[in-house]
Amino acid sequence: MRVSLHARCDLMKTLEIKDLHVSVEGKEILKGINLQIKQGEVHAIMGPNGSGKSTLSYAIMGHPKYVIMEGHILLDGQDITKLSPDKRAQLGLFLAFQYPHEISGVSVFNFLRNAYTSLQANGTRTPEAGTPENRAKELQSIKEFRSHVQEKIKLLGISDDILKRYLNEGFSGGEKKRCEILQLAVLNPKIAILDETDSGLDIDALKTVAQGMNALAGPEMGVLLITHYNRILNYIKPHFVHVLIDGKIAKSGTSELAQELEEKGYDWVKNESQVAA
Repeated sequence: MRVSLHARCDLMKTLEIKDLHVSVEGKEILKGINLQIKQGEVHAIMGPNGSGKSTLSYAIMGHPKYVIMEGHILLDGQDITKLSPDKRAQLGLFLAFQYPHEISGVSVFNFLRNAYTSLQANGTRTPEAGTPENRAKELQSIKEFRSHVQEKIKLLGISDDILKRYLNEGFSGGEKKRCEILQLAVLNPKIAILDETDSGLDIDALKTVAQGMNALAGPEMGVLLITHYNRILNYIKPHFVHVLIDGKIAKSGTSELAQELEEKGYDWVKNESQVAA
């Protein structure tokens, strides 16, 4: 059954951030962020060190260290501001870490299976194929879940040897980031937040990660891509670019804005916003 374009727009899931103020250890970092991300859209957040980019990602996911002083975070119109991180994940949010943690003794495969099963068991996500009841039953078996994961590994061009290894233990920087993208592919969230996924990657690893994201991004997934540099945006084209300066969005535009930042740096945006204020 085909869905009309008009109907598809009605079905789009939206992450809304309204006048968000966030403090860390008593210091206000975010000072009134307003942002709306729909499924199918790629938004890039850029800005200098200390501007609040990672704070925004952790606040969206509900890290307890990041205290929301004012404002709200909504997903599909539901206020999730006070929900725990696991509840937010169950509703369809995903965060790829800038510095993924190592978990010794837990294989990548078992980690993926437990995470996926947890989302399915809570009944808040729709499996990818068949009716929810049938698909949930099919994926209970390890054999069938492995097939599900193998599809994603093939799509991303990752060696399946990674499934046997302990999560991120002994991984290179590129392997850790590819593992994050594999988790993203398997869990298939509504909104994916990538916190400086390009950090520490050489050009080959960057291309691999970008190719994986391009294979996953589409009408069913909205992406918030946080980065310092324009280089990853040469491979992942955002629909919107936002510049974060001193805890506020100082400027928004299209992908051309990222190129302008590459050429001019951030000072001109800072100066422009100060004049406007």
